[in-house]
Amino acid sequence: MAGINLITTPHTKPPSFHQWCTPHQNPPLSFFSFTKPKSKPTTLHLLYCTKPNSPTTPSLSSHNSDRDLQFDWFTQWYPLAVVCDLDERVPHGRRVLGMDVVLWWDKNEGEWRVFEDRCPHRLAPLSEGRIDGWGRLQCVYHGWCFGGDGGCRFVPQAPTDGPPVHTSKKACVASYPCIVQNGIVWFWPNADPPNKAILSKKKPAYILELDDPSFTRSMGTREIPYGYEVLIENLMDPAHVPYAHYGIMGGKADREGGKPLNFDVQTHDINGFLAKGELGMSKFIPPCVFYVYPHPVEDQSNGSFSSSGPIKELPTQQTQRKFLLIFICIPVSPGKSRLIWAFPRNFAVWIDQIVPRWMFHVGQNLILDSDLYLLHVEEHKIKEIGPSNWQKACYVPTKSDTLVVAYRKWLKKYSGGQVDWGRKFDGSLPPTPPREVLMDRYWSHVVNCSSCSVAYKGLNALEVVLQVASVGLIGLVVATKHGTISVTTRNTVIVTAVLLFAASRWLSHFVFKNFHYHDYNHALK
Repeated sequence: MAGINLITTPHTKPPSFHQWCTPHQNPPLSFFSFTKPKSKPTTLHLLYCTKPNSPTTPSLSSHNSDRDLQFDWFTQWYPLAVVCDLDERVPHGRRVLGMDVVLWWDKNEGEWRVFEDRCPHRLAPLSEGRIDGWGRLQCVYHGWCFGGDGGCRFVPQAPTDGPPVHTSKKACVASYPCIVQNGIVWFWPNADPPNKAILSKKKPAYILELDDPSFTRSMGTREIPYGYEVLIENLMDPAHVPYAHYGIMGGKADREGGKPLNFDVQTHDINGFLAKGELGMSKFIPPCVFYVYPHPVEDQSNGSFSSSGPIKELPTQQTQRKFLLIFICIPVSPGKSRLIWAFPRNFAVWIDQIVPRWMFHVGQNLILDSDLYLLHVEEHKIKEIGPSNWQKACYVPTKSDTLVVAYRKWLKKYSGGQVDWGRKFDGSLPPTPPREVLMDRYWSHVVNCSSCSVAYKGLNALEVVLQVASVGLIGLVVATKHGTISVTTRNTVIVTAVLLFAASRWLSHFVFKNFHYHDYNHALK
């Protein structure tokens, strides 16, 4: 079976590589930066042994000890939003695992809070409320106010000389444990008292590079009109890139230029799986984190990464150029998911300091759009055959599908082939809307992105300025008496007005195409 061996001197027994990488141990997600135990120095080498059962068919195996384990979806950390996209002045509504929550800034304690998005009075959504002058979350239906612990602080309709109805437990809002980590707000979807101290027992998976100032850390987020299962499976499939994203990623290469891709799954259990590929390592940490760590560009004289023998002493940080692909996938409801992405790197950092963040998002949204409709339809077809029958219905004979197969096997073995939604949904998918609605960017991304929303408002304002200037110049020419200005000047003003109007129309098209709807026709590419 594919595995990982740790060869150490006998000073102490270090944790296994798998223990470093499980979310229960709060791991640093870097394959080249390990935290060693506090003991005498230990020489660490890694030996990767990959013996696939066949040269082409994806295969994996796991320990029998976890055969009967089931993944508990409601005892995990889930990301809600990227902090830089949150406005501290207003509450923000989110849905995760079918649960509606409200995220708001408690200025009294200087912390983000996550509540159930439901006022206990008449069940109005608190995300439509406001933060009052005392820093309390106020329901705008009847004005009830809540503190950071979820307790009711004020009921306007209660007489001051009457019983303190606001102190009743029925007046409280469920407050969920939350934490800001790696620039993302995470929450624990269980507000029961025993979970108040969950941070001391378990934290979200930690990604070192997202907090390293030598790396770029630009992130993006988007609401996806297909389910979590299909989203993760698609991100684990590099073989589709030259076809589904033709002309967007890597240039317009020959569409028949696909090639065999080899992956070896080295660990596979309830805590996810680790796989080695030609370009690097891939790690799935359920339920949300999937990332790819390509082999760094390094000084070969200091040692190199090898799958056929021990790694020599790893090169210093200064000799490595690192780049990660980080995808954080959130189950929202059947047929809907949310994606947070980040691609940190420690080279060419100056590009992110010059190019506005929204420009990166334009390209990244185009990539998501180019296979969005395909995946939406695919999900409906999977639903028809039944998620548990995925491997029977899909023919996946090559190793390029190894990660997808590993994920589907994990999902079937530990979760019955699908997300556990509790009792909220029966699993039915929403109907397919028109393409313009399905692929809309404004409501799925722009309104939730601080950079893109500012750019959207600015470009729309510029469009109006150009139109006003164009009309103004034409009006000036009309109002000017004949002979007051030369023919050359008059013609110049008219040409300028026409150019300004044309620029405003081009800008209007640019805004619509990049901030509202950009179709992708594969047949015409």
